Amino acid sequence: MSTKEKELEDVLVEEETTNEHEIVLFNDDVNTFDHVINTLINVCEHTPEQAEQCSLIVHYKGKCTVKTGEYSFLEPKCSKLLQAGLSAEII
Repeated sequence: MSTKEKELEDVLVEEETTNEHEIVLFNDDVNTFDHVINTLINVCEHTPEQAEQCSLIVHYKGKCTVKTGEYSFLEPKCSKLLQAGLSAEII
């Protein structure tokens, strides 16, 4: 096995063992695009472009992953999204 193959294998094993979670934002009939965009910018630290893209994906597809990471990192952010009246959960 070459050094390059070994490095790739190590990276793949590390990715598999990382316990990543996602905040999934769901569509609703209540919140405006502006409210969703501003909330994603403030809570999830999205750029305006990212927030707008996520809001459109949620609108047309019904849901969108808006943040990934460790559960302890995501939990306060998900709580803030819920407090802002958005529908979200950590998976």
